[in-house]
Amino acid sequence: MAKIGLFFGSNTGKTRKVAKMIKKKYDDELMASALNVNRVSVEDFMSFDYMILGTPTLGDGELPGLSSDCDAESWEEFLPQLEDQDFAGKTIALFGLGDQVGYPDEFLDAMGELYDFFSERGATIVGGWPNEGYEFDESQALRDGKFVGLALDLDNQSGMTDERLGVWLSSIAPTFGLPA
Repeated sequence: MAKIGLFFGSNTGKTRKVAKMIKKKYDDELMASALNVNRVSVEDFMSFDYMILGTPTLGDGELPGLSSDCDAESWEEFLPQLEDQDFAGKTIALFGLGDQVGYPDEFLDAMGELYDFFSERGATIVGGWPNEGYEFDESQALRDGKFVGLALDLDNQSGMTDERLGVWLSSIAPTFGLPA
């Protein structure tokens, strides 16, 4: 069985695309296939000690889900199923997609929500990312001047995605036991 779970929530497919880019770098022994959280059980999710989780930020800084006009359930509906789970001993890296131009007041807020949810339940969160190179007004994904995970803007900075992804994966590789 793979040692790292790779999960995402999505609506338009951009977060799925990034998750597949991550998976493409690692074989099946290291990392499981990317799975949408609307297709996974709590038991399968909890079977991993290492996880990479991705989310877009929708609307007014919301997690994807039915109330944010997604076509299917997503993080909004999955997180309540995890409320009573203990994440102590689990290591999580986050990546988030947002639009810093169109939504500068809630850039990557959903990634901040995932950070809060999992850290409050004992998870160790790794993979913080510098906020230089972005232009936004506010973000709930900032802690101590850094993003809580990889910040991606496929709407306005798509040309930077591959490089950012490579640098970020190299930074989390030692913690996850991955080749750099």
